[in-house]
Amino acid sequence: MIYFDQAATSFQKPPQVLEVVQEAMLHASANPGRGGHMLARKASAIVADVREKAAKAFGCSDPRQALYFHNATAALNQAIKGIEWQAGNHVIATAMEHNSIRRPLEYLRKTKDIEVTYIDAMKEDSCGSVMKSITPQTKLIAMTHASNVTGDMVPIREIAGIAKAQQIPVLIDASQTAGHIAIDMKTDEINMLVFPGHKGLMGPQGTGMLLVEGDIALKPILHGGTGAFSENVAQPEQWPERFESGTLNVPAIAGLGAAIEVYMSRKHENVPRETILINQLIKGLEQINGIRCYGPGVGEDRLPIIAFNIEGANSQEIAMILDSSYNICVRAGLHCSPLIHDSLGTLDQGIVRASLSMYNTETEIDQFLHAMTEIAAAYRV
Repeated sequence: MIYFDQAATSFQKPPQVLEVVQEAMLHASANPGRGGHMLARKASAIVADVREKAAKAFGCSDPRQALYFHNATAALNQAIKGIEWQAGNHVIATAMEHNSIRRPLEYLRKTKDIEVTYIDAMKEDSCGSVMKSITPQTKLIAMTHASNVTGDMVPIREIAGIAKAQQIPVLIDASQTAGHIAIDMKTDEINMLVFPGHKGLMGPQGTGMLLVEGDIALKPILHGGTGAFSENVAQPEQWPERFESGTLNVPAIAGLGAAIEVYMSRKHENVPRETILINQLIKGLEQINGIRCYGPGVGEDRLPIIAFNIEGANSQEIAMILDSSYNICVRAGLHCSPLIHDSLGTLDQGIVRASLSMYNTETEIDQFLHAMTEIAAAYRV
């Protein structure tokens, strides 16, 4: 099997991740913060240690403000809905947003009467568009770091600089970039950063984090048991307990910690392996008659993602052929990001997406290109 759907969930995991997950399952399967016995203390130590690792890896000053969630979607909902909104408040986002940002914003548009501006970061000068869109009512800039469909990058450092000058907090969805692109919240002037563990970091599913830099007032959107402060009827004020009601997924968190360590060991590679492979894949697809590619070209800043279509072919059909006839896994359709498809004119057709990790190989690229050459030829008959 060839797995080219790494942007959805990484398939191959570093062996260190598998080892620590098993170790935690066997020797730390207790409830962190819910007991003073040896196993509970061991589980709590894992949770605290990985919190420190995440804060250090992404430049968050206070590990207590590195918050665990069961995925990036939950973390984004906390970041967005946890702000005290007033009618007429304004948010700037992009047309590349995943529904994990767009739907919470649209929910607030309806329930809180906020206004939302989506800039077309693929077609417009992103920084100029942000400047033009800022109003006295702008309360948040919430943006993806990169498109999960095409791999296009958003210049977050430049946009964050504009926001800082206007005293507007910035929320960055690093679901596609964490593990691929170096991010430092202090250097990049990011106020809130969200990432999942299971994509570019190649950690376990069921892990996501919201990192908060500085003094950002958030109210919890989930209430319940936090282990400590049980005598209080209200949710605790202390971070991180204020935002982490319920039992944490300790084995997955342990795996996330190992994944972060692996990422840190290769963080400063000049040209990551997956970047070399995606350029090889783009070159090959562009030479196949009948295939149209979307997004940045070879050598441009991008993620290890390529979006393409065969002229006149439904994207889901191409994905099914690759799966059933060639044993190749890709993603097709709208990828939970309808705004970018509206911009690209692919709402009806969808897009085929191939996405890579460091575990993919040149041989797999060659086999994929051979399959696409055959499929494209069949549609020209």
